[in-house]
Amino acid sequence: MTGLFERTLSTAEMSEVFDDAALVQAMLDVEAALAQAEADEGVIPASAAAPIVAACVVGDFDVEALVAEARVAGSLVIPLVQALRRRVAARDPQAADFVHRGSTSQDILDTAMVLATRRALALVSADLERLIDALLALADQHLATPILARTLLQPAQVVSFGFKVVGWVAPLVRARARLRRAGGAALQLQFGGAVGTLASLGEGGEAVARRLAERLGLGLPAGAWHVQRDAWVALGCEVALLCGSLGKIGRDLALLAQGEVGEVAEPSGAGRGGSSAMPNKRNPVAALVAIAAATRAPHHAAALLAAMPQEHERGLGNWQAELAEWPSLFLAAHGAVRALADIGARLEVDADRMAANIAACRGTVFAEAAAAVLAASLGRAAAGRLVERLVRTSAAEGRDLLALLEDEAASDPVLATVDRAALAAAFDAEAAAAQAAGVARNQLNALRRRESKS
Repeated sequence: MTGLFERTLSTAEMSEVFDDAALVQAMLDVEAALAQAEADEGVIPASAAAPIVAACVVGDFDVEALVAEARVAGSLVIPLVQALRRRVAARDPQAADFVHRGSTSQDILDTAMVLATRRALALVSADLERLIDALLALADQHLATPILARTLLQPAQVVSFGFKVVGWVAPLVRARARLRRAGGAALQLQFGGAVGTLASLGEGGEAVARRLAERLGLGLPAGAWHVQRDAWVALGCEVALLCGSLGKIGRDLALLAQGEVGEVAEPSGAGRGGSSAMPNKRNPVAALVAIAAATRAPHHAAALLAAMPQEHERGLGNWQAELAEWPSLFLAAHGAVRALADIGARLEVDADRMAANIAACRGTVFAEAAAAVLAASLGRAAAGRLVERLVRTSAAEGRDLLALLEDEAASDPVLATVDRAALAAAFDAEAAAAQAAGVARNQLNALRRRESKS
């Protein structure tokens, strides 16, 4: 069972995909499909398949006992197959001899994890679609809404909120495409027998593998990938990358939701984001979940990568470590994408507060644009020095940068030649936002073209 705190950061659906009973049932599903495939090919008697399939029901197994035995056996499949044979023997003693024929523990475990991962990817993909749709609509709605761009956590220039949202959604669109490709490469049958050659099945091995893949709806690889973990780990790394992109959104939301900033807020109500001690609190819970996922995912991905140098034809300890790490990546990713998808269409955007925060900078965020206008009269270096000096004066005296420039122009004949209309335009937040909106619009169009092809 997933740990208590991990479950609070994920979803019930993803927890169910990787819970003990679901994973054991997935192993039993592989055993059942194997018996059917082998019966189809005449490798085992047709009469043996039905009692094996009938016995492959997780409710008939003591999962905790299997776990205890696996600590000694080194693999969960060993006690599982023993228990399965006993249950089949109770129905048909002769059929019990054909349980697990030609397979090995890793075949069953890897294929079971592939089946679970297929379900996990479907959950992630569904909520990722919702989040992408919500953010594309939000970007459209606020394409020209002025907001401060911040670099190194300090006010920098003025862009548009739509421009910022495009920066959130573009990596998600790319992540969706990469997950599809990585999933296609990784969701493959694992079936090689003891050392990957299917030697115990003789000439019938390839036909059984083909039948088994068909029954499970999985891709059929050219051979077993017992120690060839590249495609599998690549999928895990793509999930970790998604977590990082979701964490970026969460981090920005958390910063924008700070009381001192107050530009964006998660929806409230029904106990959402409350505090056990402070009734005034409105905590950004979805941001919290996304940041937690981005914090944990790199460590899980690193463990998968570290487990790749597996010994000879079967790994010792590293493959087992990979199995233990794998579910946590998906639990984190789905918790984050679901949390953000649930609020994406209901984010509260305060355009007035955005404008007020721009105004509170007293024009200093337009310093670069102002220096560009002044450069026509003063030269670039002199214009830069002047604006830098006046920015410091603005901070010290609390005066607006444009007013300080106008005062300077009144006493400086060179500055008096500056185009006043162009200088005033350099301080126009709407114009700055429009520039950003143009860039964002091009990116949105490119994203939508990509959407239409996907």
